[in-house]
Amino acid sequence: MPEGPSSSSATNDAGDEAPKGKGLSPVVRAGLIVGGGVVLVVVLIFGIGWWTHGRFVQGTDDAYLQSDLVAVAPKIQGYVEQVYVRDNQAVVAGQPLLKIDGSAYQASLAQEVGAADAERASITAAKSQIAQQQEAVAQAQAQLAGAKTALAYSAGEAERYKTLSAQGVETREKAAQAENTYNQAVATAHADEAAVRQAQRDIDTLNAQVGQSQARLAGAQAQVDAAKLNLSDALIRASINGRIGDKTVQVGQFVQAGTRLMSVVPLQGLYLVANFKETQLGRMRIGQPAKVKIDALGDHKIDAVVDSFSPGTGATFALLPPQNATGNFTKVVQRVPVRLRLLASDDDKGRLLAGLSATVSVDTSAPAKARP
Repeated sequence: MPEGPSSSSATNDAGDEAPKGKGLSPVVRAGLIVGGGVVLVVVLIFGIGWWTHGRFVQGTDDAYLQSDLVAVAPKIQGYVEQVYVRDNQAVVAGQPLLKIDGSAYQASLAQEVGAADAERASITAAKSQIAQQQEAVAQAQAQLAGAKTALAYSAGEAERYKTLSAQGVETREKAAQAENTYNQAVATAHADEAAVRQAQRDIDTLNAQVGQSQARLAGAQAQVDAAKLNLSDALIRASINGRIGDKTVQVGQFVQAGTRLMSVVPLQGLYLVANFKETQLGRMRIGQPAKVKIDALGDHKIDAVVDSFSPGTGATFALLPPQNATGNFTKVVQRVPVRLRLLASDDDKGRLLAGLSATVSVDTSAPAKARP
């Protein structure tokens, strides 16, 4: 029986030590309290930041860099004689890109120039004839003037001999002869008047011929200008600064008018199109600032600004737009293309390429600024 008290004492000692082993030391308790306070402060800071600013930031990763590239296509058809640029080469406005064989257009130009020269010769000849005809008119008018003078004289003689014959001073034969001379003078005057009118009409006819030749010359000159334009179009130049892309043309290739041969991409004119959900546009305005992270550049961010909104959703401009008025309807959140103007540095611009993916966030709480 003496073992009873000893067992009870051992049990009590073990029971007293167990709660002491499960308890936390004051240092640990202080650390937990401080840690919890820090977490609470951090959560509170982030919560306040989200409530005052973060909830107004709208973002999307459905965004891509774009550029208004220029397709290079010939205005004329023919065989490519020379190609002056290579793939991805930088070019400036006015720089030659390629040349089409223009021998056929050169021959056409020579033919049209010959036709125009022929019309000029016709005009010159007609004007010379007009000058000659004007001399003929002057001669006919002089003859008419002489005929009128002779007519007046013969009229006076016929009247005088008629009076003298009536008085018996002159014979009737003399009076008849004077009358006949008068009639001949009248006929001659009439003929000379007709000759003058005919000569004047010939001048009018020649003037009309000159007018027709001048009209044909204008048409021929237009053909010459068109031939010159076709010949100049054989040399295709860059219309903007940029880099060559999508080049498919080779020397010796026969190309048709309007065939796309290459593109000039203006890398300095890159912009970004972000497709935001329609539910994100409530507070978005033109001029609000944005941050752009290009996937190819890692975590580096570029400043941007909202430039414009598309007049319709992406589905509106689809080749086969959805017809929601037929069949079963399932509402789908639409996306609206938003164009953003990049405020990139020169170094960043040198690394940007059309088609790169990006992630965009727009601060819709910021006031909209006017476009510069």
